[in-house]
Amino acid sequence: MNGRTIRIHLVDGSPTGMLAAEIINWTGKVLVSPRSHLASLAIRDEAKRTGIYCLVGSDPDNRNLERVYVGESDKVLSRLAQHDKDDSKDFWTRTIIVTSKDENLTKSHVRFLESRLIQMVSEAGRAKLANNTAPPTPVLPEADVADMDYFLGQIQMILPVLGFGFLQPKPSFAVEAQPDTAASPIFQFKAVGATAEAREINGEFVVMKGSTARKQGTPSWDTYKTLRDDLVSEGKLVDAENPDYLVFADDVPFKSPSAAATVVRAGNTNGRKEWKEITTGKSYAEWQELQLRLAGIDDSET
Repeated sequence: MNGRTIRIHLVDGSPTGMLAAEIINWTGKVLVSPRSHLASLAIRDEAKRTGIYCLVGSDPDNRNLERVYVGESDKVLSRLAQHDKDDSKDFWTRTIIVTSKDENLTKSHVRFLESRLIQMVSEAGRAKLANNTAPPTPVLPEADVADMDYFLGQIQMILPVLGFGFLQPKPSFAVEAQPDTAASPIFQFKAVGATAEAREINGEFVVMKGSTARKQGTPSWDTYKTLRDDLVSEGKLVDAENPDYLVFADDVPFKSPSAAATVVRAGNTNGRKEWKEITTGKSYAEWQELQLRLAGIDDSET
């Protein structure tokens, strides 16, 4: 296992204020600040350098998504001040600035990073892009491309640690193509004529493309209804050939087995009990308990 060390400094001593973060042996540096603290950024040298930035906030049209604007500038702080007057950036509540500690990022470098970050946000599908255009990736010397690809990898690593998941790659049910991925066995859920398959991948419970879900919910259904509506509006759940059902148009990650099972059943469900491992018939809860026992953890000990 290749461990990494990330250093996070709470600039004003508050967990909700400005923070500075870096990965040991990486030339990049990340500043995260509430939009309301823009004036505090004015005293930071990093905010006056050439760099890239992300404006992040909740998507007004979908509470389950973030909205993200990606930009670059020779003087990031000046560009942020311009955005602060823009009514179209009203969603923006937190600011991410990424610069280089050795000040070796050039205008061409940050344009390359901006273009690739926009692509990565779009491909991940975890946030709605606020950018109206996707600039083409500029041509750089081969060595610079390698350096910027490494730089992007470090950004993709550090942002989730800071609470931003919009660059995490979209999980794929076909983990065989991703040998470094931590994945569970395949689980199946059958109820009210719907059949779904799923597996846990890197901490997310991913329902397989082609799985079906009941269209009409039960009268008592009161959990994850908004999530189900959002999946329909996003085109991730579409009409099936049978008018009583919906079908998953893509592999869809959920935060828990119960969220996934409830969306499939269109009714309140304990997914930990209802998802069954295909090969053994064990429930998700039983499978998880087995993993703990194999790890030497006995819940009978107090």
